[in-house]
Amino acid sequence: MNPIVAKAIFRLRANLRSSLVDFPRTLYWKALGLRAAHGTRLPRIHVTWPHQVSFGSRCLLEHDSYFKFDGIWQPGPKLVFGDEVFIGTGCEFNIRQGITVGSHSLIASGCRFFDHDHGFSTRAFPISKQTDGAEARIIIEEDVWIGANVVVLKGVTIHRGAIIAAGSVVTKSIGSFEIWGGVPARKLRDRPEESSPLPGGLETSQHFVHARAEGPV
Repeated sequence: MNPIVAKAIFRLRANLRSSLVDFPRTLYWKALGLRAAHGTRLPRIHVTWPHQVSFGSRCLLEHDSYFKFDGIWQPGPKLVFGDEVFIGTGCEFNIRQGITVGSHSLIASGCRFFDHDHGFSTRAFPISKQTDGAEARIIIEEDVWIGANVVVLKGVTIHRGAIIAAGSVVTKSIGSFEIWGGVPARKLRDRPEESSPLPGGLETSQHFVHARAEGPV
């Protein structure tokens, strides 16, 4: 097939899906209390308390992510996403205290965010019945790149411009423009200065990071 024709068909299909499927779905969630600013269209997602979720403008979401406020009804929103945030398919936000994701951040497929633990202070009761586990909100600042299948745990702050390698488990806060990876995650290096070439030929175009955002290092 001619590349120009293929590109036109792809764009037409995307526009039709946005207009005929995602737009009505977005209106449905907004009617239930979810906030989605201009240019944000919602694919098939799962939400427990819609009023607890807020998206800024022009966010790009892939399908089947789970936005779970884990508790009874409370005033919201507690799950707050800035402008132009990318969220890959199959992510889970399992939140009691709150999570904030800054603008222009990239969250690849399969990531998990948990801001609370089960209690385990006694052997007399099953862990599933103990409600005294630690809880602390998660903060992700602007321009953060989180690779595929990363787990971020309670109380973590990931500062502006940081990168987390695919498959990592983040248990402590991460400084600005640092690259971390591993289980548990540890600092690998700092991001290069603006005048330095990126290691390994990493692409920096918006097309690359929004197309997949799967594995930064």
